[in-house]
Amino acid sequence: MGVKTLITYDFGEEKMEGLRRLGCDIVYIPEKQVVYSEELSDVEVLIGYDPFATLDISKMKKLRWIQLFSAGIDQLPIDYIKGTDIVITNNKGYSIPIGEWIVMNILELLKHSAKLMRNQDRRQWKMDTDILEVYGKTVGFLGTGAIAKEAAKRLLAFEARILGLNTRGTDVDYFHKCYSADSIDDMLSQSDIVVVTIPYTESSYHLVDAERIRSMKDGVLLINISRGTIVDEEALIEALGSGKIAGAALDVVEHEPLSPESLLWNMENVIVTPHNSWISDMKDQRRYETISGNTEKYLEGKEMKNVIDLKRGY
Repeated sequence: MGVKTLITYDFGEEKMEGLRRLGCDIVYIPEKQVVYSEELSDVEVLIGYDPFATLDISKMKKLRWIQLFSAGIDQLPIDYIKGTDIVITNNKGYSIPIGEWIVMNILELLKHSAKLMRNQDRRQWKMDTDILEVYGKTVGFLGTGAIAKEAAKRLLAFEARILGLNTRGTDVDYFHKCYSADSIDDMLSQSDIVVVTIPYTESSYHLVDAERIRSMKDGVLLINISRGTIVDEEALIEALGSGKIAGAALDVVEHEPLSPESLLWNMENVIVTPHNSWISDMKDQRRYETISGNTEKYLEGKEMKNVIDLKRGY
């Protein structure tokens, strides 16, 4: 018998068999259908995204490791897990497609692509003389993790100046300069484009609020791929309406799905996508590589990749 492992996503027979060969005794239950039963009483490993709304893991007394499909961990029952010895690992395999999405949307906003597409829909031949370049712009990242690094790496090719914010102002590859958390306003005041990639924690709730927005340049662009709750949506809408923020690209919002009544839908200077930035043709392959690699390490008693520090929240 191998290590009993609950998986909530079917990777296909070849990949599932690969996990069995590593030593997993797999129980597969689709995520939207999983609830606790006696069959799960001796599960040691849980691999999935968010089964926690219906699955009471407090009844799974032998659970020792949870491998998440996501980079974020806010779906976890954190308070319960903190009182256990359960190890949490996340998935950083979405960094490349999200990095590409960030660059794409910076270009979309600077090049007024939505406006030009609206003209095309109207069959209206009208030149836009207010187009901007990435070249020479300062892009400030709130957070310098894997996603920010992938975006920064690509933006260097445009000869942009890249700034980053992390806890201690630690230098990070691809960033010209990094600032500590208490210097956030200094960094924001220099940034033509602000990209939110910081993990969601209690301390980052509404980190970007009205006061923080006031510290930004007039006409700044805002990109958010992290969690909608990091940005005060009311303050954002007000700043978009006044022109303080010239445009925003939002892959996440405070309450998902975005309400049909939200003003964001009809703002011509806003791009809204449905938490879609992580999707790519490589998502399943990279996710599986993370899972199989960590499974092998777990079974061999070695340190796994992407272990979460629950006290820090990432």
